[in-house]
Amino acid sequence: MVLFLASTCSAPAQTPVGSAASVPPGGVSSQVILVGMSAAFTGPSRGLGIELYRGCMACIRSVNEAGGIHGRKIVVKVADDGYNPVPAIQNTIDFIQRDGVFMLMGYVGTPTVTRILPLLTRYSDQSVFLFFPFTGAQPQREPPYERYVFNLRASYRQETRGLVDHFVKIGRKSIGVFYQVDAFGRSGWDGVKRALACHNTDIVGEATYHRGAAFDESFLPQVGSLRATGADAIICVGAYAACAGFIRDARDAGWDVPIANVSFVGSENLLGLLLEAGKTRARSLTTNLVNTQVVPSYEDTSLPAIREYRRLMDESNPEPPAHLVEKGYQPVRYSFVSLEGFLNARVLIEILRRMGPRPTRENIRGVVEQIRQLDLGVNAPISFGPDRHQGCDAVYYTTVKDGRFVPFDWREWAR
Repeated sequence: MVLFLASTCSAPAQTPVGSAASVPPGGVSSQVILVGMSAAFTGPSRGLGIELYRGCMACIRSVNEAGGIHGRKIVVKVADDGYNPVPAIQNTIDFIQRDGVFMLMGYVGTPTVTRILPLLTRYSDQSVFLFFPFTGAQPQREPPYERYVFNLRASYRQETRGLVDHFVKIGRKSIGVFYQVDAFGRSGWDGVKRALACHNTDIVGEATYHRGAAFDESFLPQVGSLRATGADAIICVGAYAACAGFIRDARDAGWDVPIANVSFVGSENLLGLLLEAGKTRARSLTTNLVNTQVVPSYEDTSLPAIREYRRLMDESNPEPPAHLVEKGYQPVRYSFVSLEGFLNARVLIEILRRMGPRPTRENIRGVVEQIRQLDLGVNAPISFGPDRHQGCDAVYYTTVKDGRFVPFDWREWAR
């Protein structure tokens, strides 16, 4: 049985019997360790929060069923923020003040994470840490907030640098950017700009959209603006609904330049929208598409962690709290997002094991910063340290073939 508490920012949680009703301040009792997760379970980006949660819980469920960590079950208290900062702030305050969670984990998105960072400094005397947010932005990687956050994934600067370097190498130097006009989009835009500066060039054109844009909106103005610049490649920094809408409109307009997305986009949700829309068209909408990933392919069953991930996802098929999920969402069997959630949980479990039978918040930093070359079974060892709060630097590249994302050979796009 998966143990969780579920809430929204506007209603108190219903507390399952035997879960976390008696957890004292500090988030640890003799039976449970309480973790707080605020993410998007509703709205246009709901697939990101739902799938991250599902992967995380597939791993946690298996550990809980085996007896937990030093006899304690991991309880995840879940709250929906709809990918909006204000609910995320309130959820975080509730986690800390009302619920007394042991740690925060699995927050989704730059707009939400950047706004809750000041709370970590505000509650620094309580040693509150955020683990493995689903964002590659810079604020939680730089002073003054980096000391309160532990990241597992590569940064957007690393993802965009890889995309730019590869595009330039194959002769595509005129790069435009389509991005979400907020902290997330600007973080990716900044990464592209920095990377292009290393090649003595600059962004040739840019177009934006507002957070929360839906797939059925028109993005033809953005397509037309970028096309007019003569861009021979586009890097998108956005969520799956808007990026899929932009790609759809670009292809409908007959503009077939390579289009790239960073990992946050949610590849499977984006692909689902494009494949469904493509059924009514005479042309593919996924041609010349590349997405960066920060985890390896879930199809690579040569990796031990991938085999375990697939097995546990199939066995448990975890579902988020029903009252947090809007009707009509169909979970994805495997995805890069849920795989990331799974690996996040594996590292979290290792941290809790290393903390021993008497874990305290005050001991968290010292334990995590001593982790070196942790083998998760994905050929990318994880290391932390006093000056390193990002565990992994790996970036992978994928494209669509036969209706699924597969590893990508950049030579296919050489000019």
